[in-house]
Amino acid sequence: MFTLNGKGRLLTANRPLVMGILNRTPDSFYSGSRVADDTHLIQQADKMICEGADILDIGGQSTRPHAEQLGEEEELRRVVGAIQLLHREWPDVPLSVDTWFSRVAREAVAAGASMVNDISGGTLDPEMLATVGSLRVPYICMHMKGTPATMNNEAVYEDVVREVLDFFIRRMEDCRRAGIHDVILDPGFGFAKTATHNFRLLRHLSVFRITGKPILLGVSRKSTIYRTLGITPEEALNGTTVLHTIGLLNGADILRVHDVKEAREAILLLEALK
Repeated sequence: MFTLNGKGRLLTANRPLVMGILNRTPDSFYSGSRVADDTHLIQQADKMICEGADILDIGGQSTRPHAEQLGEEEELRRVVGAIQLLHREWPDVPLSVDTWFSRVAREAVAAGASMVNDISGGTLDPEMLATVGSLRVPYICMHMKGTPATMNNEAVYEDVVREVLDFFIRRMEDCRRAGIHDVILDPGFGFAKTATHNFRLLRHLSVFRITGKPILLGVSRKSTIYRTLGITPEEALNGTTVLHTIGLLNGADILRVHDVKEAREAILLLEALK
């Protein structure tokens, strides 16, 4: 299906992958993703790995709309030690760092991360692409307009699918020039997008396969689900599984999730259907 080369270690994917979310934050929108201390971090990571997570994604700040934005020093404090601990416990499990700071990316990779997940697609730190290119790790390039603090005001498009695709085409060339070989594309569900935009992107997700790059789907428990259904994030697992299934049918290669077991089961059932 596709391969990723992280620091000389090849990850071969013959089926869609599951990326488990670990947030070293007190304010992420879904409380179940927050890991307050090292003991909880290890417990949650162990649960995800046992349930079939292929990758663990560690983040140090909430990217929900209007969340307080941290500087790189505080983000470093939150994520680097966590990555060191996880890498020591599970040296063969690929770890991703969720950051838009190039310095955090560099220090996280030195600590054991083998992938960089950047919600800004390199737009918030001009050094990010060059840094990732020098680190020789895969790069998750997400589409977002503005910042988490301003993105709700930026959700204006003539054609959201075309505009996101155009963004990816431009950034793929920028990544190539920076020496980044493995690029994963994330349409950025919920980032400067309304529910209508999100459903349109999901409906036309297969369009992004023309890039030849793996597609990451990040819809887990998001407001498009719980506001549409009139429920809370804690009640949004069933809706998440429905959108995961639609995304997989439309070409998603990686599911970024809070609930590994359910995501993996959706993948296995669809694989059995083929």
